[in-house]
Amino acid sequence: MAAALDLGMPAVTIGELWTGLLQGTRVAANEAELEEFLENPAVELLAIDDEVARIYGEIVVELKRKGTPLPTNDIWIAATAARAGATVLTCDPHFAQIGRAGSLILEPDGPSSAPGA
Repeated sequence: MAAALDLGMPAVTIGELWTGLLQGTRVAANEAELEEFLENPAVELLAIDDEVARIYGEIVVELKRKGTPLPTNDIWIAATAARAGATVLTCDPHFAQIGRAGSLILEPDGPSSAPGA
């Protein structure tokens, strides 16, 4: 991430970060670190708009048809990435089940490209 020229952060991801941050013991320090990260010119907040909402619906329908439901927030993140033409950088292997958004699954010994990446 340090070498990235552009880093899109879905608003849902920021919400998940806040959830963890507010439950921790270092709230002030973590909040300052998050704010510093978001102020980096390479970081762009990716909002949910009507196109992201439609992509979300399409992904949900596709996953239901395949019998592979996933966590709601992860689908919103994938839909936001798909709208932006971005790849999801994650440690969650289930993102590979979402063909609409590319994903790069981080593993302990290095990244691997998942289908759709």
